[in-house]
Amino acid sequence: MNKSQLANTLDHTLLRANITREDLTELCRTAMRWGFHSVAINSAVVSLCRETLGDSPVVCDATVGFPLGQTSVESKVFETRDAIKNGAGEIDYVVDLVAIKSGDWAYVEDEMYRITSTCRELGAGCKVIFETCYLTDEEKERLCEIACRVHPTFIKTSTGFGTPAPGVPNGATIEDIWLMKRCVGDEVLIKASGGIRTTEQALNMLEAGASRIGTSNGVAIVEGFVE
Repeated sequence: MNKSQLANTLDHTLLRANITREDLTELCRTAMRWGFHSVAINSAVVSLCRETLGDSPVVCDATVGFPLGQTSVESKVFETRDAIKNGAGEIDYVVDLVAIKSGDWAYVEDEMYRITSTCRELGAGCKVIFETCYLTDEEKERLCEIACRVHPTFIKTSTGFGTPAPGVPNGATIEDIWLMKRCVGDEVLIKASGGIRTTEQALNMLEAGASRIGTSNGVAIVEGFVE
């Protein structure tokens, strides 16, 4: 792997609420300058970012149902369609954690199927955010089993906005990447996201089985890579 290849695994992320349009413009310019795979943004600003990116190969990666996942399937499907219409090439949606914690796996599978199908119909990639900090290993495994039936493009660890119990990481862990990779094999790709700030962390996640990294520290990660 060289610096260019590493950069192309990164979703360059800016999901805070208290930012400006100038911040988003700079995000896009940085992604183009460094050759990141995408800019990961909230769905309301897809049009602005796609316009800034122009003909660049950098993808607009829009979040849906973010960060809590607590909107109806119909709302998530509408937000998905709207984001893709406005220029998103990938969608990162948050699963319904209440359904998971209530054991309503039929709902979870139907939601994943409908959003994945919408993305497939409109030619966009689909990533399913698990929010692993709230889940047991058994729940993570059940989600992986569903993903192997539905085939979204990626399953993803975290939003980075979780607020777990003390001592529980709110982002990606090597152990979760191992678990997810063991469950899905080559059926579904894996995105590690949340708390990844260094070159070493990013490389460890990729070695463990991730194919994509979500981070707001992309420049530092690529700069720290020694070929």
